[in-house]
Amino acid sequence: MTTHKILTSNSNSIPEIKDKSINLIVTSPPYPMIEMWDQIFSEQDPTILEDLDAGKGISAFHKMHSILNDVWDECDRVLTDNGFVCINIGDATRTINGEFQLYSNHTQVINKFLEMGYSVLPDIIWRKQSNAPNKFMGSGMYPAGAYVTLEHEYILIFRKGGKRAFKGLSKSLRQKSAFFWEERNIWFSDLWEIKGTNQSIKSDNASRKRSASFPFEIPYRLINMYSVEGDTVLDPFTGLGTTNLAAIASNRNSIGIDIDSAISKLAIENIEKNIGLLNSIIDRRILNHKDFINSLPEDERERCYTNSPHGFLVKTKQETAIKIDRIKNYSLNDGVITCEYE
Repeated sequence: MTTHKILTSNSNSIPEIKDKSINLIVTSPPYPMIEMWDQIFSEQDPTILEDLDAGKGISAFHKMHSILNDVWDECDRVLTDNGFVCINIGDATRTINGEFQLYSNHTQVINKFLEMGYSVLPDIIWRKQSNAPNKFMGSGMYPAGAYVTLEHEYILIFRKGGKRAFKGLSKSLRQKSAFFWEERNIWFSDLWEIKGTNQSIKSDNASRKRSASFPFEIPYRLINMYSVEGDTVLDPFTGLGTTNLAAIASNRNSIGIDIDSAISKLAIENIEKNIGLLNSIIDRRILNHKDFINSLPEDERERCYTNSPHGFLVKTKQETAIKIDRIKNYSLNDGVITCEYE
């Protein structure tokens, strides 16, 4: 059984969450210097809008990251030792006072986590495929004035302290939570090509009328890569609850936080609306694995192992205890979603 909560709060202070009670943080925060997020940053520091109006882009940029840094400090408080933080963030390009430049959001986040003493692990480039015919901007065909278009974002990965130790029950849960050999080869590549997701939503806050949510596949992979069954996953910028849905599908607990009460309400509705689709995702994962095994030459299949819970073949001995549970039913009481598994 797992539980899933959506809280309305500013994530720079979340006293509802105890110290060191979170195993994994997966999130995509507002991107500084992207215009759709100007208002939400300025509501927390009005001098940001003043800087933007005055053409002081770098000053506004650092003030926006100062707001995010307060959230990262609170994440550090609630994250257990040896826990992971996975942050999807893109850089920004913007013209201010007629001058175009890049605002490197990912380097600001990396510097903050280095200051907090985290280990910076190799990041993932999320390449967002574009169908736009113009792959350049600026001066057209003439040299020395054009600039490339950004078609990628970063998934930054940080670890708090050393490697996590697994003993007793936690060791068996780790074995049950293993991923397939072919999944590992895709998931642990440093380049992910996943189609982006834009979702139109309704909100009283004008800056939130469009939510650039990351696709389900991103938190689903990360949760399976960096946590085990029964862990608790936090998304301090939960939006429509995509991370919570991925946690449900992965048999993990989750907490989502959003500063906008209208968005929090929509997140609960979005989770309820889509929870019934998660078993099809789980079934597809197993079917994809079976297709992979069937694609192997006969001599390779003969060297495979048998997965005990499911009875199908697997490539390595580490996969023999994998057990992927389908969702049996769920209930919603006092804002908490409880899920039971088959």
